[in-house]
Amino acid sequence: MSANVSINKVWKVISKQKAVIAIFAMMIFMIFPQTTFYTAYNWLDMLRSTAILEIVAFGVTVAVLCGGCDLSVGGTLCLGGILAVMIVNNGYPIWLAFVVALLSGAVVGFINGFLVVHQKTEPFIITLGMGMLLKGICQQLTDAHPITCTSLDFMQISNRKFFGSIPSLVVYMAILFVIFFCLLRFTSYGRNCYAIGGNYEVAKYSGIKVVPIKWSAFVISGVTATLAGVLLASRMNTGSSVYGDSTGMLVNCGCVIGGTSFAGGVGGVVESFIGLLVIQMLTNCMNQLGIDSYYQTLFEGILIVLIIAGDCYGRKLKRERV
Repeated sequence: MSANVSINKVWKVISKQKAVIAIFAMMIFMIFPQTTFYTAYNWLDMLRSTAILEIVAFGVTVAVLCGGCDLSVGGTLCLGGILAVMIVNNGYPIWLAFVVALLSGAVVGFINGFLVVHQKTEPFIITLGMGMLLKGICQQLTDAHPITCTSLDFMQISNRKFFGSIPSLVVYMAILFVIFFCLLRFTSYGRNCYAIGGNYEVAKYSGIKVVPIKWSAFVISGVTATLAGVLLASRMNTGSSVYGDSTGMLVNCGCVIGGTSFAGGVGGVVESFIGLLVIQMLTNCMNQLGIDSYYQTLFEGILIVLIIAGDCYGRKLKRERV
């Protein structure tokens, strides 16, 4: 009897830390092949490569914690980068490009929040459609051609290094990680987000202003997505309508992989960070081993399907226990 209890406890801990276990499994596996996996350059490059998605994920996490999701972030990211490049190329200051891009993200988030929260529509469908709409707008703005930025200062925003070797994108990601972690863990706003995601009706009758808080979560998601879009455009020195095609699905699935459940009220930026790190580490490992790109897409797809299925199954078991 005691052995069964111990096994159940161990299984419960493992099921909650599946992303961490996946990271350790890949790290142990990569000890044996002759690769450059265990080098400072590779790890910094891996963090820089995932920084854009992580920044998007921090905002999406707030929406997911409130019981929603935001699949429009790919289009929002794309729009933010294009607007920033167009403004800079027209001779306006870089700070204005950031302001306009962030405002565009706030508007997108406001519309998403209005439709999802105020009109009580399905967030998956609404945000997916919004992402497609934004992609169409981006193609019209660029005539489906990349726009190269003419400002060297703009390019340096995401391509400079701090302390000699740390990519600026990694620093920006770390700063935003701390901001969102403190927002969700040490403020009443964050606690209310968890309460809303945990049980919307109970939170509502407890006096929490559920509509404006959940609405603002989509605004935050839109703003962080456009910020990531500006940083991506700076890194590539280009605004393009092809950016962000798979961002929405990767980010939302990455959040779930780390333990931020679509059911809401569970997880946080730490879990979302770990989940996306799993995806990036898997890609890095496959690159190190020389696996073809089309097999990489297959393996990533299998991973995402299994994790989402596991999350749904876990929610089903939780409901049955209640």
